[in-house]
Amino acid sequence: QVQLVESGGGLVQAGGSLRLSCAASGRTYYMGWFRQAPGKEREFVAAIRWSGGSTWYVDYVKGRFTISRDNAKNTVYLQMNSLKPEDTAVYYCAAAKKIGIRIAIPVEYDYWGQGTQVTVSS
Repeated sequence: QVQLVESGGGLVQAGGSLRLSCAASGRTYYMGWFRQAPGKEREFVAAIRWSGGSTWYVDYVKGRFTISRDNAKNTVYLQMNSLKPEDTAVYYCAAAKKIGIRIAIPVEYDYWGQGTQVTVSS
């Protein structure tokens, strides 16, 4: 069992930045960030592979968000810049232990964090 603990959410004005962190108690194959706004389904934001550091992003965060990892700390980060009100959501960290998953599909992930609220005011 892998436990994931997120931190770094908060309230920020449009155009501002936040960095989310996700500390993992063990090593898996992929780490992902998803988000869920009120009344909407959980959606993929970004993912990274621990080995090699390959990354994936949903189109509407490319150029604004950056996912990275610190292998020594078993921690994954999501740097979010140029935030928009539509980025407001609960952000979840997720971990997958299988190889070759459908990277943007929530059910492919085995472990989830508790979520952290990100609110972007206009």
